[in-house]
Amino acid sequence: MSRSARAALLLLLTAMIWGAAFVAQDVAADALEPFTFNGLRMVLAALTLVPVIAFRHAAACKAAAAAGDTAKAVKPTLLPQDPAQRRFLLLGGLACGVMLALGSGFQQLGINAGVQAGKAGFITALYIVLVPLTGLFFGKRPTLLVWVAVVLSAIGLYLLCMQGGFVLESGDVLLLLCALSFTGHILVVDHVGAKVDGVKLSCIQFAVTAIICLTIAAFTEHPTWEAVKTAAIPILYAGILSGGVGYTLQIVAQKDIDPTIASLIMCLESVFAVLFGWLLLGDSMSLREYLGCAIMMGGIVLAQLPGKK
Repeated sequence: MSRSARAALLLLLTAMIWGAAFVAQDVAADALEPFTFNGLRMVLAALTLVPVIAFRHAAACKAAAAAGDTAKAVKPTLLPQDPAQRRFLLLGGLACGVMLALGSGFQQLGINAGVQAGKAGFITALYIVLVPLTGLFFGKRPTLLVWVAVVLSAIGLYLLCMQGGFVLESGDVLLLLCALSFTGHILVVDHVGAKVDGVKLSCIQFAVTAIICLTIAAFTEHPTWEAVKTAAIPILYAGILSGGVGYTLQIVAQKDIDPTIASLIMCLESVFAVLFGWLLLGDSMSLREYLGCAIMMGGIVLAQLPGKK
């Protein structure tokens, strides 16, 4: 299996995990305010990766010691020893964390504002169009087939998620800002992820996001212990799986695949959101929604074909 194919499968798994997270976010919105929920889930996500980093570093130290390279057998540490690499990792983690805080914050605010899940999924997934458009300013030139795939995916998302007329309300504006923020996050990961340890970058971004969200929550929200206990299961899922596992898979996989194709695959979270809504909440799918899923899958397959730039 090629590296790009492996990356595509990992991103598909990421989309599945994120799709199920929409159910968790909906449930949590009934009990917790947006930044409290996001702050707690990001703390869990960061803590989940700390033992993973320690284990990987300890294994590397053991291998170095067995090979007789005692210079590398040092205590496990989060940051690289080289000052330039350490600075790049920290700045990259800070940039990713800020974009993730913006994206997750605007998304949860939109959901709490009462935007329907399908409409929220459609607006959020507009990054499939925004990524190639903004990528043009950074020298990313998608093939013609990818552009066609973007159009097909946008049509599929509309059929899947939009059941009525599109009326722009306050919650919709928040979700448009969410889509812009996730576009920035994908492009930052594309720039930084290939040059640093993906798991360490993910851990730092979660820590930065947690600090930002909990700071905002401390000044603007009023969480209670009872509310936290009520939303415990959504927090655990969103923190450990959607956060710790999902975003780490994104960073690890995206270094081996074009960011536009990555965004196309990850937008399938909307498809999985509908499927998990059907499985867990009893929601049914219409013929229109099935058609939307089929068109989106066609766009994803088309994006994988070689084409002329």
